[in-house]
Amino acid sequence: MKPALSLLPRSWSREKRSAVAIALAMAGMVLFLWLLAIPLSWMPEPIGPAAELFATGAWITLKLTVISGLAGILIGFVIAMAKLSRIWPVRWFAQFYIWVLRGTPLIVQLYFVCFALPDLIPLQLSDINSAIVALALNVGAYNAEAIRAGIMAVHKGQTEAARSLGLSPWQTFSAVVFPQSFRIALPALVNNFVSLLKDSSLASVIGVVELMTIGSRLKAETFQPAPVLAATAIIYLAMTTIMTQVSNAIERQLDVQNHQ
Repeated sequence: MKPALSLLPRSWSREKRSAVAIALAMAGMVLFLWLLAIPLSWMPEPIGPAAELFATGAWITLKLTVISGLAGILIGFVIAMAKLSRIWPVRWFAQFYIWVLRGTPLIVQLYFVCFALPDLIPLQLSDINSAIVALALNVGAYNAEAIRAGIMAVHKGQTEAARSLGLSPWQTFSAVVFPQSFRIALPALVNNFVSLLKDSSLASVIGVVELMTIGSRLKAETFQPAPVLAATAIIYLAMTTIMTQVSNAIERQLDVQNHQ
């Protein structure tokens, strides 16, 4: 699909075009979900009568993605720094975390957080909060490796140069290493975020009433899988397409390609 940036005036600066593209894509996502029930209501059975349910499910899917995605970036940063730590227990914990979360199915992690975790600790989570926790922990493991790789990709000479200028280790990391490593890691982080939108469909197995749950229930009630699954897939495709436009604009805003 043609990037939104290519539709904006070329006389504008890169920063302005990217900022406008981000704003338009985000507004497009909100508008799409807000008006989704209208075109769906025009469709014949079984889609038309369930238009409001599809729209509600799409909103919950976006909520799951955004909250768990942002939490996953924070978790990924913490785990990445832990894996680069010189303190071996911290480094071992980060390696163990990544090994377990990347090596086990997401559906098992969802079941564990929803059903097993309350037996281990006195904490009761709702279905949607359990899904957010499991999704955030899962994507955090993948983000950690992307962020760690970005940090490792920054040439050591830049760190040495910053230290020779009198910068402290924290100043060197925050002002020199992290900005460059984030640009390097951004494409992978964005890809994980978009994939998370699709992975959120697994939250249906623990009872979260998101888009896939609506589709599954309607399919079981009407015995018409083709139109129901086709409508569900089209909604997911539209949401991932809009989210990809946002990610492309963010990469352009940070000028990722010119910094690699």
